[in-house]
Amino acid sequence: MQVQLNDEAAHVAFGEALGQALKGHGRVYLEGDLGAGKTTLTRGILRAYGYQGAVKSPTYTLVEPYELGNQRIYHLDLYRLADPEELEFIGGRDVLADDALCLIEWPSRGEGWLPAPDLRIQLSVAETGRVALLNAGSSLGEDVIEQLARQCVGMQQECGVLQCI
Repeated sequence: MQVQLNDEAAHVAFGEALGQALKGHGRVYLEGDLGAGKTTLTRGILRAYGYQGAVKSPTYTLVEPYELGNQRIYHLDLYRLADPEELEFIGGRDVLADDALCLIEWPSRGEGWLPAPDLRIQLSVAETGRVALLNAGSSLGEDVIEQLARQCVGMQQECGVLQCI
């Protein structure tokens, strides 16, 4: 599935829809160059669970946990990871084994150590806004994409900012 995100409002709205479709579970790989919008998408996903605070990429801490009601969400940024084995030292095995939602920026830095994703999202800068390319890695990922595809037209009509390609 490919989605055109024309501006930041569309980016956040799509993140909220994605968060709802994930239902608080799964491993989502967020890929793209610096500035492609990985953290903006994460902000939208967190809003789906009621979080209204600032969302910063955990570049130096590597993981930022969120306890939102009975939902556990982990936002990981592996950009500064020198070796995938470092994930062991920060409790990565426990985080990834938890029945929570794990949003992982720069997953290529954890290659060989990270489990396969349920959903892989490649973000890229387009002429106007961003483009999100979603690929399923499991039945959960397939269900999420199917649900988003059904919602996409309704969201486009409702807010005029999303465009399924």
